[in-house]
Amino acid sequence: MNLNSGAERRAVTARAPGRVNLIGEHTDYNDGFVLPMGLPFDTTISMERRDDRTVTISSVGWGETSFSLDDDPGSVESWARYVAAMAHFLADEGLPVPGVDISMRSTIPGGASLSSSAALEVAAGFGFTAICGAEPDPVHMAKLGQRVENEVIGIQSGIMDQLISATAREGSASLIDCRSLESTPVNLPDGTRVLIMDTMTRRELADSEYDLRRQACERAAAAIGVPALRDATADQLDAVTAPLDRRRAGHVIAENDRVLATVEAMEHGDLAAIGALMNESHRSLSEDYEVSSEALDQIAAIAREHDGTIGARMTGGGFGGAAVALVHDEHADAVATHVVERYEAETGRRSDLWSVVPSEGASIVSIA
Repeated sequence: MNLNSGAERRAVTARAPGRVNLIGEHTDYNDGFVLPMGLPFDTTISMERRDDRTVTISSVGWGETSFSLDDDPGSVESWARYVAAMAHFLADEGLPVPGVDISMRSTIPGGASLSSSAALEVAAGFGFTAICGAEPDPVHMAKLGQRVENEVIGIQSGIMDQLISATAREGSASLIDCRSLESTPVNLPDGTRVLIMDTMTRRELADSEYDLRRQACERAAAAIGVPALRDATADQLDAVTAPLDRRRAGHVIAENDRVLATVEAMEHGDLAAIGALMNESHRSLSEDYEVSSEALDQIAAIAREHDGTIGARMTGGGFGGAAVALVHDEHADAVATHVVERYEAETGRRSDLWSVVPSEGASIVSIA
């Protein structure tokens, strides 16, 4: 972040997208590999400088609130806490963060495991940085967003969501090494499209369960004698004597391998292999890592019933939200219709579905 890159600004508008993860779940906080992509849904924040240390926020859907830059971010109203924490961390680094009036809107479906909170963090980081006349560093903004989750929100999540929101490439997914933070573009196979399927169920008890999964992984890595499960292999699992920890670690180790195998299969256009890897990822998340749900299992299975589906799996942290399918482009509408009708018949809930292509990461929309 270059604090001397320009004069302080009166007003800026910044945006950051949500994300869907194609494969590589619960591997990021184990220093592993993930394959997400940016979505054509985003959070947009418009900031106008004030002459005091107050931040006011007016938003569609969330209402209005305000806080002082001198407040402890943890004391701020829940949804505004993400903005307050980003401002706090940037100020701690020496950025002269001013009071601002914020107008905010989001097209990211809330609660669908599509990273609306990460988009809010990244958009706020880009906005505060730009209004101070500095150039936002996307990777640094992602790191600060992860700190917000870990230190203020209290969820010990990895960096995938913030990093893809900040760095996504239009037209391609990204293979992210969550240790080095290196990101490599990966093109989806020709003639395919991504389908997001919202179960219309929302996560319950997910935060505490998430932390329990991370603790199990850390215990397993310690038992094997490696810094993180990214460094472990399946033949080392015997060192993990606790059966539950061994199953959790087994998922992570195999999931890292599945991510890399999926990238290779995409490069060769091997749709059968991609589908098998996505389906096995879901099975592992449901049975070994136990972060799926009845609704996620149902909607993924329904999608697989259609010949136009290549593979389907839950996406995101789990316990509710959305699943993702890779489908043949020419059959995308038919798959969507099949899923909506069958899912509603089985559950009584009508799913929201979106057919999406990889979209651009965070950006500054305007500066005045």
